[in-house]
Amino acid sequence: MIASLLIANRGEIACRIIRTARAMGVRTIAVYSDADAQALHVRSADEAVHIGPSPARESYLVGEKIIAAAKATGAEAIHPGYGFLSENADFAQAVIDAGLIWVGPRPHSIRAMGLKDAAKKLMQDAGVPTTPGYLGEDQSEARLKAEADAIGYPILIKAVAGGGGKGMRKVDAAADFAEALASCRREAASSFGNDAVLLEKYITNPRHIEVQVFGDTQGNIVHLFERDCSLQRRHQKVIEEAPAPGMTEFTRAAICDAAVRAAKAVDYVGAGTIEFIADGSAGHIKPDRVWFMEMNTRLQVEHPVTEEITGVDLVEWQLRVASGEPLPKKQHELSINGHAIEARLYAEDPAKGFLPSIGRLERFELDGSVRIDKGVYQGASISPYYDPMIAKMIAHSSDREGAREDLVRALNDSVIWPVRTNAAFLMNLLDHPDFVAGSVDTGLIERAGETLMPPDAPSDDLLSDSTGDYGRQALAGFRLNAPPRREVVLTVNGQIRTAHMPLHDYVDQKPLAGPADPPSEIFWTEEGQTWQIGPLRVSGAATGAASDGAILSPMPGRIIAVAVSPDERVAKGQKLLTLEAMKMEHSLVAPFDGTVTELNAAEGGQVSEGALLAKIEKAD
Repeated sequence: MIASLLIANRGEIACRIIRTARAMGVRTIAVYSDADAQALHVRSADEAVHIGPSPARESYLVGEKIIAAAKATGAEAIHPGYGFLSENADFAQAVIDAGLIWVGPRPHSIRAMGLKDAAKKLMQDAGVPTTPGYLGEDQSEARLKAEADAIGYPILIKAVAGGGGKGMRKVDAAADFAEALASCRREAASSFGNDAVLLEKYITNPRHIEVQVFGDTQGNIVHLFERDCSLQRRHQKVIEEAPAPGMTEFTRAAICDAAVRAAKAVDYVGAGTIEFIADGSAGHIKPDRVWFMEMNTRLQVEHPVTEEITGVDLVEWQLRVASGEPLPKKQHELSINGHAIEARLYAEDPAKGFLPSIGRLERFELDGSVRIDKGVYQGASISPYYDPMIAKMIAHSSDREGAREDLVRALNDSVIWPVRTNAAFLMNLLDHPDFVAGSVDTGLIERAGETLMPPDAPSDDLLSDSTGDYGRQALAGFRLNAPPRREVVLTVNGQIRTAHMPLHDYVDQKPLAGPADPPSEIFWTEEGQTWQIGPLRVSGAATGAASDGAILSPMPGRIIAVAVSPDERVAKGQKLLTLEAMKMEHSLVAPFDGTVTELNAAEGGQVSEGALLAKIEKAD
């Protein structure tokens, strides 16, 4: 068995591999860039090696640095995870040539499946059904246009070296072909250094079905059943589940047998995924309406749903197979138990076109009632350099509805602040009537559109419930022939809102409900959204802060001076920092004598309205 393992990756998948390796008694070595010096995978490993600057092309994509790190630390093997160098045949060969164990398929298998056109020809020869299309070497625009016309629209133009949704265009009519082809070729050349394309018939109501396969060095290959990955946004998977809804035993046998034939055709070793496109227009999947799409010669992001329904640790299998052991189980020993659904939690803001949301995770509390595979921790910073996925939440239950309900509940009960996430979007998607019914296809998210977007403000009921902490700050109003109205002025994510205290506070004669010393802020979640709620404070040159010592930014701006340090004693009225906003300078001062217990401001830093810049603890 491998005794020491270097993980040539970062984030969630690096942490996932470390977890299994540690359970097996394998020493782990992490690699990290400048941006990841304090990352969770670095903290979790037994040893860590710095491999370069923050951009991936200068660190995680430099194979020579990774191999050098393995040799310097005495690692026996390298696990590539997914992404980065995981499907780079030249890197795999370089690892082997360096006398190290490569935890992955043989280089020739990676090469065989690396180009979509060559892979499809190989699958056709192996008797695996492929979608109607054109794989020819003649790449002239005239020939491609003629083939597209013969196939019939709509069609897909796909880069032969593509992946991750890049280099792919759907063409609905002949008049749009030339423009789509030019755009696809530009993206393919930029992303992969290869502008060659293939053509495929576009399938109506397409479903993305994939089969987990696994091979060992003794020639044994098994499948671990199928996953449905149809819920995609811009060709990126969002929610995955296993088994696929609407899958009959007859169709499952056909598609899984085809996947095993595909793996055998390339002499496959290790974990891999055969991806199929299926026509879901009939409501269920028919064996003759499923076609090979591509093979991923690595561990997939969505592998946990397969682990949950089979009880298999796929990373453990990878390490055992790489050590030369046979597969731990034979095909007849594998079975499906229940249903699992995975949601990819991204640090991104759906309300702003899903732009990545970067910054420090002041609060990061995921509901632990489901499986959590995460790559960050509370206090960590989300970097702009890498994929914004911060965690995967996986629910497993005896049936699909149970898993769905558990996952929705876990997403709603998680608190993440101030980084924005897609949690509410995921909840809305899981609650969509078509998903609930199991009627999924790759166009669902696009059709649902704005109905999946999160609310831009908390409900009045939530605000009313939150007034219990700030009741002593309520404003009373007398009303004739009606109970007196008591209102609390709050800030919600830095915006001023007025909330009405619940009626029972009047009935129970509790006009001053809430603690005498209320918290400076509380966090509430609603429909997957985290809201920071606090009392209205007055901040500025005159008073500088709230009476509880929290110094908030009165408006968006830039810190141009910081006059204090953490743990410094300050006097009432002493300048703490200077904010430049709206072409004016604003001095924020201490509200009373005390000590600086928290300082979140740095010179030159941009801050948002309501951001906590500093906190002063009152002197005894």
